[in-house]
Amino acid sequence: MQPTRIQKLFESVRKENRSALIAYVTAGDPSPERTPEIVAALERGGVDLIELGVPFSDPIADGPVIQRAAARALKAGTTVPKVLDMARAIRKTSEMPILLFTYLNPVLRYGFDKLARDAKAAGIDGCLLTDVSVEEAEPYVAAMRAAELDTVFLAAPTSTERRLNLVAQYSTGFVYLVSRTGVTGEQVALSDSLAPLIDKMRAATKLPLAAGFGISTPDQAGAVAKMADGVVVGSAIVRQIEKDPSGLESLARSLAERMKK
Repeated sequence: MQPTRIQKLFESVRKENRSALIAYVTAGDPSPERTPEIVAALERGGVDLIELGVPFSDPIADGPVIQRAAARALKAGTTVPKVLDMARAIRKTSEMPILLFTYLNPVLRYGFDKLARDAKAAGIDGCLLTDVSVEEAEPYVAAMRAAELDTVFLAAPTSTERRLNLVAQYSTGFVYLVSRTGVTGEQVALSDSLAPLIDKMRAATKLPLAAGFGISTPDQAGAVAKMADGVVVGSAIVRQIEKDPSGLESLARSLAERMKK
């Protein structure tokens, strides 16, 4: 298997001695037509990898900001095929890695094998199924591997050592560390459970580690960048899209600049 864009990115930022800035956007918010230009603005601001979220009607892992975005995207007619169209449009002008971020339900309806083939054809580089249990992930992982897509899994502060080892075994590209328990959303302070989780995961895998959930300010991003190989910012970006998408490039730039210090 050739190295994916995700794998090449983490190799590149390691050589540059910095952490990757990863941005989450809900595909189709505020409309399917706007998503490619939103992603382009984030890339201009210094985002290294985009998590393209498939909107779902019951997003249990998400806080109110991303729940509202999912509702707007669904109202605008966003479906899995339309998300793949958006990825295709992004790929026409960008080589930035794209990670499909989705709940299991829309994927089950679409089919693992079909999704893997169609995602690969659309220029997507990997997939994160947020509510799939790593213990039951083998059919999904096999389908993604067959299409040469990365599979990113979540590790949380509450994960057992056995779970962390399974996450290490099934993940490619990077491992997504949930910096705290609970739903996504901006936090006033960083969780003190992140550093011990990074240490435990480093003992289990050589894969890059990206941390997300609750990282919303440049200072928080800068602090996490000192510990992790990637920093995921979601709710703060989705809130900016809700408020005024024209501010996205400067928001991304402020995050990226702070992460270099």
